[in-house]
Amino acid sequence: MLRYVVALCLLALSWAQDCQVANIQVMQNFDKTRYAGVWYAIAKKDPEGLFLLDNIVAQYTIAEDGKMTASAKGRVIILNNWEMCADMLATFEETPDPAKFRMKYWGAAAYLQTGNDDHWVIDTDYDNYAIHYSCRLVDSDGTCLDSYSMIFSRHPTGLRPEDQRNVHQKKMDLCLLGKYRRVAHTGFCDSS
Repeated sequence: MLRYVVALCLLALSWAQDCQVANIQVMQNFDKTRYAGVWYAIAKKDPEGLFLLDNIVAQYTIAEDGKMTASAKGRVIILNNWEMCADMLATFEETPDPAKFRMKYWGAAAYLQTGNDDHWVIDTDYDNYAIHYSCRLVDSDGTCLDSYSMIFSRHPTGLRPEDQRNVHQKKMDLCLLGKYRRVAHTGFCDSS
């Protein structure tokens, strides 16, 4: 009987997910030039605090000096009931890993966000989907206490069926399966 219990425990450990932030895999051989352009957020895992709610469109740009910047627009609610479009700007500081950046918010975005975030590109095929991840606070056990993640598509209508399996797997790898919500695109920010 004891052997049976030990075997079950070992089996359970082998199935246990590694949710430590330090072990999260990012996109290999990330090419920011191919990544530049417009992306539509279609699903997101929210962090703590105020954040863009929906109608999120991001534009990544590479400057002549090779620096990447981003602008994003999306609907927010501030002061408990004031609905508006927020324009956010961010600059990226490169790290030794091309898929990992430090992101700094500017302007009104600095009010909406916490300032500097790690911003990781977990996976992308450059033409259809991208998965971003950020951990704002790491727990003493190495797991994330406050994270956010976005699933982006080059198409405002969402992911292609052939991309679903890969995106599903990456959600599991991030220990965030079941924590995302759909991001609507109703045209709320189109006129602003």
